[in-house]
Amino acid sequence: MANPTLLILAGDGIGPEVMDQVVRIIDWYGEKRSLAFDVEHDLVGGAAYDKHGTPLHDDTMAKALAADAVLLGAVGGPKYDALDFSVKPERGLLRLRKEMDLFSNLRPAQCFDALADFSSLKKDIVAGLDIMIVRELTSGVYFGEPRGIFEEGNERVGINTQRYTESEIDRVARSAFELARRRNNKVCSMEKANVMESGILWREVVQKVHDEDYPDVELTHMYADNGAMQLVRAPKQFDVIVTDNLFGDILSDCAAMLTGSLGMLPSASLGAPNADGRPKALYEPVHGSAPDIAGQGKANPIACILSFAMALRYSFDQGEEAARLEQAVEQVLADGARTADLMGPEDGTPISTTEMGDAILAALDASL
Repeated sequence: MANPTLLILAGDGIGPEVMDQVVRIIDWYGEKRSLAFDVEHDLVGGAAYDKHGTPLHDDTMAKALAADAVLLGAVGGPKYDALDFSVKPERGLLRLRKEMDLFSNLRPAQCFDALADFSSLKKDIVAGLDIMIVRELTSGVYFGEPRGIFEEGNERVGINTQRYTESEIDRVARSAFELARRRNNKVCSMEKANVMESGILWREVVQKVHDEDYPDVELTHMYADNGAMQLVRAPKQFDVIVTDNLFGDILSDCAAMLTGSLGMLPSASLGAPNADGRPKALYEPVHGSAPDIAGQGKANPIACILSFAMALRYSFDQGEEAARLEQAVEQVLADGARTADLMGPEDGTPISTTEMGDAILAALDASL
């Protein structure tokens, strides 16, 4: 049988250097676990703009649609701030999400025991935290029409439209319920049904999907602003949170910081299953391109490495191997390995990006 295919889009800033460590781990799986992938590399974001004048070339888009999964590093940087909005690096990422129809964004927030003291919240609040936010990714206020900046009378007005169809809500709700069945069988749906018609529809559709097809899953509803408060008050009350594009963007970043560092958090963006049962899928770390430390060997590669673990689990049905990689990361952290983002000013000398990769590969070797 042919090897599964991976398209790697390292992108900008620290993207290439954290992705280098993922490639080492991909190679390890091929050599040590007979789990080989056919890997192709291409450009996205500012790197693509520099070469092609566009943040995502049409040929790259075609490769992404054909691949079994896409791994992405990061896009953007101050070098591109003055570009027209239509060709900013982030437009490449948005095009990938839209044309691959990646409607379900999975963002786990897990606090490893070794890092519980590093969170800005008290240890007892975050220790053992393991929640999943499912964010609708291809509709809502980021894509709705009309949008733009217009002249109205003697001043300008900026317009963005929050728009959801029943089918868009239905499919992301099903994604959340299916995921909950693999975890602790509990979903909290968040919206603003008290002030937004789109929120009313969201609540009605999620409830209907639950009642008809997922009555075994515990479902609660919560206004998104209260959800933000609850995430910092008592985050372990949640298991799976499902919400729209805008609120998901905000709530997942809030949840991210409960764990202590954006450098620890992966994500998966999934579409509908193909004929072979695999969904269209893009995996990327939550952190940005961090241009202030790019090229210095300071970046934490763990979020990008854990994104590959999510690919093993959700694209390739390799749950045991995903767990092996996640446990290797946990072991390395328990042994005290720290990149700069996981340390305070008096915590000693951090290890480099490559040294963190070395440590995780050694832990994988030890797992055999």
